[in-house]
Amino acid sequence: MKFLLFVVAVVALLWLLRGSRRGANPPPAVKPAPPPDELQAMVSCAHCGIHLPQNEALPGRGGVFCGEPHRSAFEKAHPLQ
Repeated sequence: MKFLLFVVAVVALLWLLRGSRRGANPPPAVKPAPPPDELQAMVSCAHCGIHLPQNEALPGRGGVFCGEPHRSAFEKAHPLQ
């Protein structure tokens, strides 16, 4: 019985020492994200108002749009006079 208690105590001691060593090492340094290649102006869709980069926007009669369905819907709702 004494031997079993001794083995349990040694295992617990090793487990505690292993855990304390893990916390002693500082976490690896986090590298900052690289800056974007170029900054884009943000525009809003004339139909729904969502903001998106200017290079992803679709031009239309009433402004710029986030996609073809919104451009078509806006131009259908606002026909030329």
